Amino acid sequence: MKKSRYYPFERNRYFYGKLLTVRDFESEQKYLGDKRRLMNRLLVGSGVVSGMHVVAVDDKSITVEMGVALDYAGREIVIPSPTTLKLSMIDGFTNNEYKKNVYLYVAYDEKGKEPVHAIANSAVRSEDVSEYNRVLESYRLFIKEEAPDPASFEHVQLTESIAPIYQDGQVRIYQRMPKYVNPESIVDVTLVVEKTLQTPKISFAFDYACEGFTPVGTDKTSIQFTEPGDGQETEYTYTYSVKAANWAEGRKASLSLLASNALLTIGDSRIPLDSSPSHEVEVIKAAAADRIMRDYYNRTLDQSIDGVSEQSVCLAKISLLQMGPTYMIESVDRVPFGEYVYNPSHLQRVGGSGGRENNAKFFTSSEAFQLPYGKAPELDVSYNPERSEFAFKLGVPQPQHMQDEMATGTVTVEMEPSSKSGLYFFSRGQKNYVTGEIESGLGEGQLYVMVGLEDKDINVTSDLLQASDQVYYGASDVFKGSEFESQLPSVTFGTIVYPAKGSFRIGMKLSQATETSAIKLRWWAFKKLPGADSAVLVESAAAAAGSIAAMREAAAGKEKS
Repeated sequence: MKKSRYYPFERNRYFYGKLLTVRDFESEQKYLGDKRRLMNRLLVGSGVVSGMHVVAVDDKSITVEMGVALDYAGREIVIPSPTTLKLSMIDGFTNNEYKKNVYLYVAYDEKGKEPVHAIANSAVRSEDVSEYNRVLESYRLFIKEEAPDPASFEHVQLTESIAPIYQDGQVRIYQRMPKYVNPESIVDVTLVVEKTLQTPKISFAFDYACEGFTPVGTDKTSIQFTEPGDGQETEYTYTYSVKAANWAEGRKASLSLLASNALLTIGDSRIPLDSSPSHEVEVIKAAAADRIMRDYYNRTLDQSIDGVSEQSVCLAKISLLQMGPTYMIESVDRVPFGEYVYNPSHLQRVGGSGGRENNAKFFTSSEAFQLPYGKAPELDVSYNPERSEFAFKLGVPQPQHMQDEMATGTVTVEMEPSSKSGLYFFSRGQKNYVTGEIESGLGEGQLYVMVGLEDKDINVTSDLLQASDQVYYGASDVFKGSEFESQLPSVTFGTIVYPAKGSFRIGMKLSQATETSAIKLRWWAFKKLPGADSAVLVESAAAAAGSIAAMREAAAGKEKS
């Protein structure tokens, strides 16, 4: 079958005494072969049926495993055993730059076998003449250095709209989207960037204009693709979505890339675009799968066969990496264009009865915000039908951390009444002192306040305790006569707490006369936990104060040693 066109089938009619010639036997083979290939082409399809895996065995060689495929004319291609070849030995490999991706194809081929002496031909020729006794149905491997046009594949022609954007020897950029859409359905638009491994990083930004579509998930019609900094791939895809308008049956929507605003950068070079590629998509109310099947069955036989009859099956995309004056195989991508033949029985079991794709896609956005401690969580959900977007807003109560339940500070009490930094002190008979209102910083709520007498040089500006500092809590006169006796006067403390404000006052009574002009107080405020027992709270506060004192004494002992 040298031509793709099919003629009316004609078979031999045998009868007794018929003189059979070469023509009769050839027509017998052609009748059976053409019918089988016609069924293969139109009922089964084309592509890899099984096997034919391509594997890199070293830097310059590949192995093609045994397998079976059908070409676009319905002919069976069989590789009966694994074959290993150097790339440079495969037909079509003329790459002198070693920077491109190359594509390995398999095609149907026939070879003569078993040459024998032809007796009939020797009667008319004086020289010895041989003819092949067999024809071996075989295969041919070859390489192409240019990627095939995506629109050249039959399944793409039926289902997708392809818009080429840019192409040179090392980069190809195009965009694809469905050929048919339903009113108000969500449509994915896929930007495809193909490149060689040694091509510099690519970035591509553009605006698009659309009629019959609105952006989904955002109000903007700007797209930005940037190749990842650690990217080591030869193909990247970037998908964005649009929503089809509620148009009448058969009206065509369009989406166009605006070349005037496009910015394509390859490495440090800015590449101008010569044209503004566009898609035309038909809006239909029927299921897109039904329309595609109708287009498939409305094709003529010539359209079904002639358009792709000479196309071979691509087994692999092989990425090459330049190594000085030579190359090495970096990676092998098997059957890069999805040319497979699927077993109908297997498809039925995997895919069930073949349900239709659901075009009801939704997008979501979320936002979280903090609520005050103790508030109940809040959830607000809104829906934007124009963008098919759900917006979730979640209010999360702020947790109550331990560091927020305890605060400390100092206040200096002068022995004479004074006003300093907004903090007022009052004297009663020169022996009783009451501070102004002190903010705890813990917010509203019940507080427990512990006050101590700080034995520290009040002229030191730092509020941090040093290793030699001491704080006396309770009655300091219990240390009288010991090495820990304080030079400060004996005092008694009291506190007033304002739970509604989260503040307090400290009252101090001197039990003896003193020549000290000022006394520095250290206070600790503990916030009452909701539901906590007051006695437990006091005990916890005392334990915390004791731990602080123990740590301070340990630090002092370490300094002395």
